[in-house]
Amino acid sequence: MIVTGKHLQRRTFLKGVGVAIGLPMLDAMIPAMKAAAKAEKSPTRMAVVYVPNGVVMQNWTPATVGANFEMDGILKPLAPFRNQTLLISGLMDNNGNALGDGGGDHARAASSFLTATHPKKTEGADIHVGTSVDQVVAERLRADTRLSSLQLGLDDSRTVGHCDSGYSCAYTNSVSWKTPTNPLPPEANPRAVFERLFGSVDPTIDAATRARRERYRRSLLDMTREETRSLEVTLGASDRRKIDEYLDSIREVEKQIEMAEKGPRNVAPGMEEPAGIPAAYADHAKLLFDLQALAFQSDLTRVTTMVMGREGSVRTYDEIGVPEPHHPLSHHRNAPEALTKLTKINTYHVELFAQFLTRLQSMREGDGTLLDRSMILYGCGIADSNRHTHEKLPILMMGGANGGVQTGRHIAMKEDTPVANLFLSMMDRMGVDIEKFGDSSGKLEIA
Repeated sequence: MIVTGKHLQRRTFLKGVGVAIGLPMLDAMIPAMKAAAKAEKSPTRMAVVYVPNGVVMQNWTPATVGANFEMDGILKPLAPFRNQTLLISGLMDNNGNALGDGGGDHARAASSFLTATHPKKTEGADIHVGTSVDQVVAERLRADTRLSSLQLGLDDSRTVGHCDSGYSCAYTNSVSWKTPTNPLPPEANPRAVFERLFGSVDPTIDAATRARRERYRRSLLDMTREETRSLEVTLGASDRRKIDEYLDSIREVEKQIEMAEKGPRNVAPGMEEPAGIPAAYADHAKLLFDLQALAFQSDLTRVTTMVMGREGSVRTYDEIGVPEPHHPLSHHRNAPEALTKLTKINTYHVELFAQFLTRLQSMREGDGTLLDRSMILYGCGIADSNRHTHEKLPILMMGGANGGVQTGRHIAMKEDTPVANLFLSMMDRMGVDIEKFGDSSGKLEIA
């Protein structure tokens, strides 16, 4: 580690007109007098990646527990990250069940997954479920970062009207809830996310106004060029390299967004067009994952949720040879052909998720990587999509959480263990110590 005489605050920004770009962890942020002792501890980041419509469980669950579990089938793309994986079998979300309310499993799966609360069945404005685990953590960390949390998704979301058997669309489209009556719909537009992270342009303005403003805007990085140069002359070679790599990453994301906005939107007839930009699902997912990685690297936020598709999604996946809409296909009736295609979709989602892990793994922070500093939950509130079961859910965690999670193993929980028990343990790793969350019955041993 190279230590210079300059000491930067962790919350240092490069500023321009209407722009403030947070910096990654630099050697200069560690006081010279303490550098020979113990480096400042990096913060833990928490992310949730939600997938819709269940998973083909026989192609997900390994036959063995412990350290030598199999990573094939749907999990094969995660094989390079075996040592960073904690696979948890047997957890349930009982609040996703009807409990006397009849149909509506997709709405209940999405809304109860992170809240551990049964949603009130209504199509009106009197929605009510619970505060989600990510928002409990976000409130605890509110003073530590510029943004308390980010909610991202690959579908445009609406929060009014009827979407599933008498349940409001707010339940189907939102996994993150700030309060029991205030859902936080995911943002699908990468440009809006980028500007929320690095600029001050209002993401709610209409497209025509946005385009007019863009004609007069320079790159965010151009707007901070002078301050970047002034800072770099005071830093050591290692820190200058880190800043250059970080700013190059921002520039690359910015270019991808600009290209997507200008490029053609060729979508096959009958295909549900991916909301936001770009049109290709994989490119859209990569952009949103890259933005999360940048947000974590610059410590602009430490809490994110990402929805790979809304519950009940009818997206088609022609690019992997699955032209049938996802939701109807998920009612597979155990037909081999349908199960094969659903497995392709499940595996495709995991492949895209693996790209996010690769990006975090490549980002150094102190004596580790951003993946070492992160705790990432991947899963959903439905197991068998044909029967809409909410028991034995597909759940895994990635990353070491700064040593707070013992990875490289598959553990099987006792039948009917609430998924809320896992959330209690995750909150504990994020500095939130509470005894009860939703229908929890105690903390889960993950370290």
